[in-house]
Amino acid sequence: MSVHFKSLTAAALALALGAGAGLAQDVTLRFQHFISPKGSVPARFMEPWAEKVMEESGGRIKIELYPGMQLGGSPPSLYDQIRDGVIDGGWAIPSYTPGRFPESEAFELPFMSSMSGEATSRAAWEYTQKYMGERFSDVHLLAVHVHGPGVIHKRGAPIKMVEDFNGLKLRGPSRQANALLEAMGATPVGMPVPAFPEALSKGVVDGGVIPWEIVPPLKVHELADSHTEIGGDRALYNTYFIWAMNKASYERLPDDLKAIIDANSGIDASAWAGRAMDEGDEVGLDITRSAGNEVHTLSEEELARIKAMGAELTAAWVEEMTAKGLDGAAMVADAEAMVAKYDQ
Repeated sequence: MSVHFKSLTAAALALALGAGAGLAQDVTLRFQHFISPKGSVPARFMEPWAEKVMEESGGRIKIELYPGMQLGGSPPSLYDQIRDGVIDGGWAIPSYTPGRFPESEAFELPFMSSMSGEATSRAAWEYTQKYMGERFSDVHLLAVHVHGPGVIHKRGAPIKMVEDFNGLKLRGPSRQANALLEAMGATPVGMPVPAFPEALSKGVVDGGVIPWEIVPPLKVHELADSHTEIGGDRALYNTYFIWAMNKASYERLPDDLKAIIDANSGIDASAWAGRAMDEGDEVGLDITRSAGNEVHTLSEEELARIKAMGAELTAAWVEEMTAKGLDGAAMVADAEAMVAKYDQ
């Protein structure tokens, strides 16, 4: 009896220690982003992504999402917050720190992206794996993506021809988007997207470029009177986003939890984020039309004029990258081929 009792006691102790070890592996991950939780990416990608990871971990991973920079900092600081472990993960735009991630600009060049954020996001992931492994080596990359077609939103009459850009101050999200706005005759004003509504309402800018999906969360349809779509089969410009984790936060996970993160990373996760923006575009356009705002699509002649400007800017970018010791021509050719591959 004594031996049997001791055996049972030892087994119970081992079981308790095992359970304690399991509990010790539970982890809470704090992710931060810079827009409203009502935005299409938070609502249609980040939140369901977090729920999926938590469910597949059996509750051993808890993910907390903090919108609107609730944990402090500014949108341009997000990459460094992820890298430095201020947060465990987050959503960042490399172009908010110009010159730091030059390879990513290939997907922000004029008319590079297809009209599908989902398809182009698959291409962006493949491109990133080929060209940006070293550049993003200080974080653990989960997904990269782009949005759908950019749209010009402004007060007053819509833009219908290139000359209508003359004298306008327009918000732009990136170096390449700003270069195109300037080539068309506007004065570009670079700013993170959360600052756009206030700048528009106060007259700091006359308008700006954003995709439809972010219009309702920012209430741009209430501030702008007109909206110009570019038309054609390629987007006027795009913005390249990353969804990433702090390397140490990822590496200290046990292997089985790493596997869950891995299963929710990569090209399919990238496509999911792009698809969230595509779905949001439909909602944003419907809301804007319901508000009675004018939506105009450029004529083929005006589109051709802008495409010619875009081609010149792309050639200039290739030269700039070559001067930096990067193969700009190869990056553009590969990006174009990858976009075409997934644009089916």
